[in-house]
Amino acid sequence: MKILFVAPSYKPAYIYGGTIVVIAQLAEALVKLGHEVVVYTTTANGAEELPLTQGIPTIVDGVQVFYFKRITKDHTHVSPALWGYMNTTVKQFDVVHIHSWWNFLVMGAVWVCKKNGIKPVLSPHGMLSTYILQKNNSIKKRVLHLLFGKWLLAHTYLHVSTEMELEESRAIIPNWEGRVIVNPVTLSAHTYARNINDVFTIGFLSRVDPKKGLEILLKALSKVTFPFQFKIAGSGEESYIASLKALAKSCGISAYIEWVGWKSGEEKFEFLSGLDLFALTSHSENFAIVVIESLSVGTPVLISDQVGLHKYVSTENLGWVTPLDVNTVSDALHICVAEKEKMHRIQIQAPAQIHQAFSDDILAKQYIDFYTYIVSQKK
Repeated sequence: MKILFVAPSYKPAYIYGGTIVVIAQLAEALVKLGHEVVVYTTTANGAEELPLTQGIPTIVDGVQVFYFKRITKDHTHVSPALWGYMNTTVKQFDVVHIHSWWNFLVMGAVWVCKKNGIKPVLSPHGMLSTYILQKNNSIKKRVLHLLFGKWLLAHTYLHVSTEMELEESRAIIPNWEGRVIVNPVTLSAHTYARNINDVFTIGFLSRVDPKKGLEILLKALSKVTFPFQFKIAGSGEESYIASLKALAKSCGISAYIEWVGWKSGEEKFEFLSGLDLFALTSHSENFAIVVIESLSVGTPVLISDQVGLHKYVSTENLGWVTPLDVNTVSDALHICVAEKEKMHRIQIQAPAQIHQAFSDDILAKQYIDFYTYIVSQKK
């Protein structure tokens, strides 16, 4: 099968967080199964551009990638060159899979598909959540949505990674045809020994962004009665990080917080395995790969009920789920410390369970099954 991916950015533009990793992982898994995957993307790398040849195919870990120049340096990612090339080549592909939303690059790509009589798959990657709709230029988003966004969405198949994301998406387009297939996850092949920490060690690893709810977690930690260390691994806007440090100081917990910088590759898994608990109190998270990564090395998780994986964590009893309330999160932290038997069980059982459930081959075949259905609908 010949598959086209369209995304506003692609690796090595890791500045955009986990979505880049997910898209690349899926592309690479499909190639390993014998399918041809081509990616159309831009040279976007934050305010800068990736130093790559534009419009010429580049092989990135087995995937053929075309990087096109964008004429804007912001999150709109406007790229007439990409749209033009896509318009002349899109009919060569069996399936078109478009990633993200709320940028002109992606909206334009859906329009190019509509113009050519093609109904693509759209993976919004959490961009249609209630939180996203209400935050960050929400007025502009509502105008875009009313003018042509909703019309474009109605001409796509939907792919989401959790039932929560499906519910939020179908609140916008009722009966939107699509499937729930979890995101691919790169897991470590190494086994890490569990160390006994001197004090209960809690960790966070992700983009340091207001969406992640770190303010709630810091305030909750200021109310706990047990000794702890909180390690924050991630990068973000310097001004926002400074505000978090000021909050920690005002809460009287600065001495118990360690900012360890961004972690990737095996360093990431080593960091996660050294924690007693991974915590993610996000306001909105369509999936949260890092939850799976933590469990894969035996680290239990405490997550908010706004994280897409919260039903999986609850059903499989792999951690604790809490509403986004400071006192409730603080109470949940006390419960985590107290339930030592549950902590130990997760440490022992979770790695094998996660490696089996999130195998690349198993997940990639589910995507191919979806693509095959889409091809059958053309006929």
